[in-house]
Amino acid sequence: MRTYRDLFRVPEFKPLFTVVSVQVGASTVSGLALGVLVYGATRSPLLSALSMFGPSFAQMIGALALLSAADRLPPRAAMTAIALVFAAGTAALAIPGLPLWATFAIIFTLGLVASVGGGVRFGLLNEILPKDGYLLGRSTLGMSVAVQQIAGYALGGLLVTLLTPALTLLTGAALYLLAAVIARVGFTARPPRATGRPSIRETWRTNRTLWSAKPRRYLYLALWVPNGLIVGCESLFVSFDPVHAGLLFAGAALGMLAGDVTAGRFMTPYWRARLGAPLRLLLAVPYLVFFIEPPFPVALLAVTLASVGFSASLLLQERLLALTPDHIGGQALGLQSSGLLTMQGVGAAIAGTVAQFTDPAAAMGVMAVASVAVTLLLAPGLAAGRERVPR
Repeated sequence: MRTYRDLFRVPEFKPLFTVVSVQVGASTVSGLALGVLVYGATRSPLLSALSMFGPSFAQMIGALALLSAADRLPPRAAMTAIALVFAAGTAALAIPGLPLWATFAIIFTLGLVASVGGGVRFGLLNEILPKDGYLLGRSTLGMSVAVQQIAGYALGGLLVTLLTPALTLLTGAALYLLAAVIARVGFTARPPRATGRPSIRETWRTNRTLWSAKPRRYLYLALWVPNGLIVGCESLFVSFDPVHAGLLFAGAALGMLAGDVTAGRFMTPYWRARLGAPLRLLLAVPYLVFFIEPPFPVALLAVTLASVGFSASLLLQERLLALTPDHIGGQALGLQSSGLLTMQGVGAAIAGTVAQFTDPAAAMGVMAVASVAVTLLLAPGLAAGRERVPR
């Protein structure tokens, strides 16, 4: 499977693509509104960053306790229910005068639910596509994420300006409701991929299996840590430049779109094997320019270029699936997604803390240095020829 035409001929890929697109639009619109709302109320870069990326902290709890559900729930019912929970939670965030502790309690709950959502979504993708179609399908979903982030942040910025952050949050809630309807109508009723009831014990057992192989451990760390540190940079866009934050987010999404198109559609196996390491470095190196507090056009260029490096995650995911038995593929991808989002929350917390004691631009530079260092430390374990795992 090498063309988009082949991909969209797969019947259930179309509704999956649509559901993901609508949910990302909802997330970006509501996330920007929430960040602006919290920053306006507290003037704190840390709290603003945590309001946008803090739900990721709950992802690790979900990965440790709930992730077995990713392969043990019917995909249609699970995706519909998750979208409905997000619709209700996002609407609740718009309640006037909601205390800050209640805001973060809702954010934490949504993070727990999202920890299962990633495994369900990507497990279904792996199920409906042939083996040679996963990279193209995953990159196409990544392209949708980028396009919807560009549109979502632009729309979110416009709505926050013309309306209020609370009304913008309600717009996000409506989009989540639309995603729930599409999931219920668009997917066929598929049985769970694995038998048995979801449980904490089963989640731990499978996670131990996934983590037991050294090649998979290196892949997980490479997927989680450098990416999470750079998302810490993104969490400071609002405090770095409140006026142009939406454009910085859109530039990041544009770079991610370019990288996903290139990696998913045009890179041959030869180039995928050779460009993975440079792309992982590209993710962080352009952010070093923030040490000199660049003007907005330079900052936008650096953010856009760096985000091309997010496509390295696609290449690592392809390698992860090649090392994972099919019946736990959903949990393997869910663990990747939850760990990534957890590290994004950690990155946001670290970046916000550094910015509290220095300034947002310097904090971005510090996070970029840390990401480069981790990428270089992991490089030997990701070298080709070291990935032999008993299946």
